[in-house]
Amino acid sequence: LQLNKLEEAANAAHTFFMANPEHMEIQQDIENYKTTAGKVSLIDWEAKQHMEDYSSGVRHYDKEEYELAIDFLERALKGYYSEDEDCQIMCEGPQRFEEHEYLEYKAGLYEAIADHYMQVLACKHDCVRELATRSGRISPIENFLPLHYDYLQFAYYRVGDYVKALECARSYLLFHPDDEDVLENAGYYEGLLEGTMDPDTVKPRKEAKTLLRRHKLESHLLHVAAAGLGYTYTEPNYWNRYGARQDEHSVPSSISSEPEDGPRLSLAKKPMSKPDRELKEGGPLLYSDVKFVYNSQQLNGTQRVLLDNVISEDQCRELHRVASGIMLAGDGYRGKTSPHTPNERFEGATVLKALKYGYEGRVPLKSARLFYDISEKARRIVESYFMLNSTLYFSYTHLVCRTALSGQQERRNDLSHPIHADNCLLDPEANECWKEPPAALLYMNADFEGGEFIFTEMDAKTVTASIKPKCGRMISFSSGGENPHGVKAVTKGQRCAVALWFTLDPLYRELERIQADEVIAMLDQEHLGPSEMSINPKDEL
Repeated sequence: LQLNKLEEAANAAHTFFMANPEHMEIQQDIENYKTTAGKVSLIDWEAKQHMEDYSSGVRHYDKEEYELAIDFLERALKGYYSEDEDCQIMCEGPQRFEEHEYLEYKAGLYEAIADHYMQVLACKHDCVRELATRSGRISPIENFLPLHYDYLQFAYYRVGDYVKALECARSYLLFHPDDEDVLENAGYYEGLLEGTMDPDTVKPRKEAKTLLRRHKLESHLLHVAAAGLGYTYTEPNYWNRYGARQDEHSVPSSISSEPEDGPRLSLAKKPMSKPDRELKEGGPLLYSDVKFVYNSQQLNGTQRVLLDNVISEDQCRELHRVASGIMLAGDGYRGKTSPHTPNERFEGATVLKALKYGYEGRVPLKSARLFYDISEKARRIVESYFMLNSTLYFSYTHLVCRTALSGQQERRNDLSHPIHADNCLLDPEANECWKEPPAALLYMNADFEGGEFIFTEMDAKTVTASIKPKCGRMISFSSGGENPHGVKAVTKGQRCAVALWFTLDPLYRELERIQADEVIAMLDQEHLGPSEMSINPKDEL
């Protein structure tokens, strides 16, 4: 922009936006570039070609342009398997994974060699997730590879290629053999082919069978190795069926014969039903000392609550002392010490790291456990207040402090954390963001200037509520597009908080939290670290 290269600036902004669709200010920047530079063809410089082809295929499918959809989806599949080969190769070589570092890891030569090769195998096994994740994103597109075959089976049917339709349906069923809709479709395609050929000669695609067979073998080896090497391995759900085509194109099972103009399929697009994620409000706070401050209406929004006295002044001070002993600059931000603004330094630590430091004697063990216990207390309160009918799991827990850098605070007009919406991972073209499980921020101090937490309208400019942090104060809210939020600049001192993200799906539980639970269980067995606070409150309301 400073060099007046507006098209390059627009492409850079667009590339960032594709990886960070929740970043609302960048949307305005892109619009400004379009206005200033005129007609601009935006290019994502980090786009993965197989994902671009997949997206194009889905767009043509939605427009019922089935021949074009087939061309792009087949090209996407070819690109996917080519990228899979490259991913497998790139996993060879030195590996160092966080989850393979243990509290007491002492390995001989053979154990170290085995551990190395299991890390390589785990990397290869995770290529499925890597290839389904857009550049810059954390979460993959659910059910990504099987969806190619799901779209293709119906697209081929619509252009009259029943052999290819059956082939793709059977390829999809390799991943989800109990999918009733596709089973019905496959049965219908078989009926169409009877009399002209033997439907049993139509087999699933070889590349799909080969990949799935390899993937199952990798999974088996990883579980066996985990048991032998003494660590816990949790298999991710790589083919989550929550990802589905955005219509209900299945052949009605009641059709017994084909009308003259073909089967009577509904051509109306029926959006996939959304899970019931609406949060109720007003449940008990469980702890008598926790003080209710404001609800959603008083905070000018939906699914919001502000509470005080979640932890005491003594606990805030103790937690702050722990933080000073365990935090690293850039922790939780991929090593970037100033990830959101060059005017502040960010430091952080996870629950597992705190417990490791406590176990090793670098910080008091009881103090390290305090971090674990207060996060569990916060989870219980949030789960109860929003009256969730299922268990709330941790998806990420992070103690983070942001410190104003001296000499860089004059005339600041940026934010400590830009306006964004958590857990909103829909594509930028989408015009909605579903409500997600709540998040929470538990503050530890007030001795700093600036740093107010703010909610805004979707324009990222109009502030609807502003909250001044202080010890024991907690703000919790549903973390979808209905609650854009950010943090004003910290202009003096250090602002510290425990940030908590949650999920309703146990498959997406935080790995470090699971490991921390195991450490706590071990400590309880050894009587090394009794908790300073009860996780199960004795003073429930």
